[in-house]
Amino acid sequence: MTELQRLLIAYDEHRTAGRACALASVVDVAGSAYRRPGARMLVTEDGQLTGAISGGCLEGDARQRARRTIRQGRPTVVTYDSTDPDDDLQFGAALGCQGIVQILLEPLDFNNPDNPLELLRRWAEGVEAPAVVATVFSLAGTDVAAQVGERLLLLSDGTVQGTLPTASELYDTILADARAALQAAQPATRHYPVGAGTVRVSLEILRPPVRLTVYGAGNDVQPLVRLAAGLGWRVQVVDGRPAQAQPQRFPEAEQVRVLPLAEVQNEPHDARFALLMTHNYYYDLAVLRHLLHAPTRYIGLLGPRKKYERLLTDLHKQEPAAAELLAARLHSPIGLNIGAETPEEIALSVVAEIQAVLAGRPAGFLRDSPHPIHPSLHSNAALVPEGRVDAVCGL
Repeated sequence: MTELQRLLIAYDEHRTAGRACALASVVDVAGSAYRRPGARMLVTEDGQLTGAISGGCLEGDARQRARRTIRQGRPTVVTYDSTDPDDDLQFGAALGCQGIVQILLEPLDFNNPDNPLELLRRWAEGVEAPAVVATVFSLAGTDVAAQVGERLLLLSDGTVQGTLPTASELYDTILADARAALQAAQPATRHYPVGAGTVRVSLEILRPPVRLTVYGAGNDVQPLVRLAAGLGWRVQVVDGRPAQAQPQRFPEAEQVRVLPLAEVQNEPHDARFALLMTHNYYYDLAVLRHLLHAPTRYIGLLGPRKKYERLLTDLHKQEPAAAELLAARLHSPIGLNIGAETPEEIALSVVAEIQAVLAGRPAGFLRDSPHPIHPSLHSNAALVPEGRVDAVCGL
C-alpha cells in the first residue's frame, strides 16, 4: 500500500468519525533532508498521525502546530533549519541533517471536494500515468489573486483541475511550468515575482504505482509478491498451471491468472514490468518471444546466464534482432548482488533491482557514491527560510 493510499484510508475514517484533520506537506527543501517535497502527514485534532514528513524528528513538533492550524482554520508554513549543526543540536530539533525543510500545514474541509486529499484521490483512482500538482505555499509582499494552499493538478492527458484561480497571468505561468515539469518528470520549486512581492510554488511529480507481471506461481514467488505489494506496487501473477495459479496463494496480488503456454502469444502488450520465474524453459521462451516487441521497460529472467544464452539462441532463429531488442531491458541473472540464497532474500534482491531501475540509479553502496543521496531539487531561486521555528520533538 502506498503512503497516499494509507492517508486516504485514514482520512475517510476520520471524516466518518467527525475528527477534524490537518495535512502537513513538505513543500521545499534545501540541503540534506530525510523526506523530499511531496511527503505528507495527516494529523487529527486529538493528535493521531498517519504518514511521515521526516524520520521522526519533526513529527511531534509538526503535530502540535498542525493542531493549532485546525483551531485557527487557516494554513501556515513553518521552516525547520538545521544548517548550523551546533545550534541545531543545542537548541533545535537535533536533526543532524544540515538542511532546511519547509512544511505547509493546512486544515482540511471535509465538505470541500477540492481539498488537497480529495484532489489527490481523483488522480489516484485508476491511475495509470504521472501527473503534476502545483501548490502555492508562499505569498510574500504581494496581493495576487491566489491563496496559500491553492493547487493546480495537471494530468498526463492535459486535463487541469484544482482551486487555483484561472483568469490570471500567474495561472498561465504556473501551468506552463507544470507542463514542463511533467514532460521532464522532474519536480521543482518555482519563485514568481509578482508586483513588489514573490509567489512560491511547489511542483510535485505524482508517480503511479509500479505495474508488475510475474510469470510463474511457485512458492518462491510468494515472498516477492508480498514485498512488492507492500511497496504499493500493482502485481499480477500468471502461470500455466491451474493448481499453482490460485488467488489464495497470493492474497496480496491484484490479479492471479491461469495462462496456458499456447495462449501466451495472444496476450495484449502493455508497459508492465515483467519477471520470468516459471522454472519452465519453454514457457520462458514463449514469454520472451511475446515481450520482444512489447513496451516493457524491465524484463527479469530467473536462472543462470547460460539459460538466457540458450533462450537467445532459440529466439534468434525466429527473430534475428532478438539480442538488440532485449539488450537494454533484460536482466539475467536478476537481482542485485547481495548474496541472496533464500526465497525471501532473492525477493529482496529482485525488488531492489527494479527500484534502482525505476530511479535510474546504479545501486551499490551509498557510502561509495560521490553524489548526494537525493538529487538537488530544481529551483529558480534560493529557499527563503520564512517562519523559522525551533522544533521540539514531543513524540
